[in-house]
Amino acid sequence: MQWQIKQNETIDEKIYYAPLEGGPDLYVLPRTGYNKKYAIFSTRFGSIDNFFRAAGNGEEEITLPDGVAHFLEHKLFDEEDGNIFDRFASYGASPNAFTSFTNTTYLFSCTDFFAENFKLLINFVQNPYFTEESVAKEQGIIQQEIRMYQDNPEWRVYFNLLKALYEHHPVRNDIAGTVDSIGMITKDILYKCYNTFYHPRNMAIFVTGDVSPAEILELVTENLSRRTYPPFNEMQRVYPREKAAVSEKKITQELAVSQPVFNMGFKDTYDYLDGRELLSRELASELLLEMVFGKSEHLFTRLYEEGLIDEHFSAGYTAERSYGYTLLGGRTKDPEKLHEKLLEGIEKVKKEGLGRESFARHKRKMRGEFLRSFNSLEFIANNYLAYRFRDIEFFETLDVLEELTLEDMEKRLHEHLRDELHAVSIVYPFRQ
Repeated sequence: MQWQIKQNETIDEKIYYAPLEGGPDLYVLPRTGYNKKYAIFSTRFGSIDNFFRAAGNGEEEITLPDGVAHFLEHKLFDEEDGNIFDRFASYGASPNAFTSFTNTTYLFSCTDFFAENFKLLINFVQNPYFTEESVAKEQGIIQQEIRMYQDNPEWRVYFNLLKALYEHHPVRNDIAGTVDSIGMITKDILYKCYNTFYHPRNMAIFVTGDVSPAEILELVTENLSRRTYPPFNEMQRVYPREKAAVSEKKITQELAVSQPVFNMGFKDTYDYLDGRELLSRELASELLLEMVFGKSEHLFTRLYEEGLIDEHFSAGYTAERSYGYTLLGGRTKDPEKLHEKLLEGIEKVKKEGLGRESFARHKRKMRGEFLRSFNSLEFIANNYLAYRFRDIEFFETLDVLEELTLEDMEKRLHEHLRDELHAVSIVYPFRQ
């Protein structure tokens, strides 16, 4: 197997890429002189993948209970003779995993015994062990976790906003599922999902740190040579169509908080995007939000001086293949007034236009922040594969950013930050 080199002169980085026959795609980014080594093994299976057509068997349609991807992530750490965490600990490594709406990722970091830890990662992800007894035990653990999150104001205000924005899309559902949906998960469901979504052709490995690409390739190919995989019949993910309008304009809830928590969101209107087009939309949206809501802009300063926001107020854009949205907010003494002032501020920017100086300044800032982020091994690995699963070459980020014009920002402002596309979620303190 010959390496393919992915190189970008702007960010001065070089990635070794090996499309392993029948196995996962392998990416290695050597960082000479780094003490820490970091590896992830990811699959394109997240919480929104709860309805799909499996190839074969007449393209069987399968509907999953909410929370299966997250549940499966938990269960993969179990082995017949113990728990994989103990084995990583014996080699001084810190393992972890996380499930998002679209992906599940297993990882570890270490300074020594990289080869031993890397073998553990590859092996345990490819060796599921589920029993009805262990599934029942895990159900109780995750159900308790879900109950705890029901009292978390930041978690609730966020998912209430997604429920307001989306009527049908599964992004509106909690990644962990519900107490009831977790009770519906069985050993057979876990194996069905594992065999469908954890095929190596639906997965990828990324390694970075002071490592040798040749040694890593040898470790992976030796491991794969001992395994036999069935042919990969890619599943068809099915997501319900969404109307452009939001599902609800406002959702409120009362929890034990000292100050209201406010989220406002704008729903994007595309049905499906990927690749460079999706990357361009993401960067344009992020740049626009900095130009409108950034800490150096008049709107932020005015709201801060009026005591409606604090330094933790933030705005961000999420872009995935089948959905996209802007989210902004934080804690505030007066959520209704903040809502009103934000809408007024957006309309004021639309009337006055976006400034060329602001555009150039925030573009430089985004470029600098992106380059500084490459000091983090975790940032590189996690983002590279997350973008790869959207058919985006992460190294093209700065090139696409450079292509954006002020006219692009004006167009994005008027097409995305529209009143009919916005919704609000507020968590209030319990009323006396």
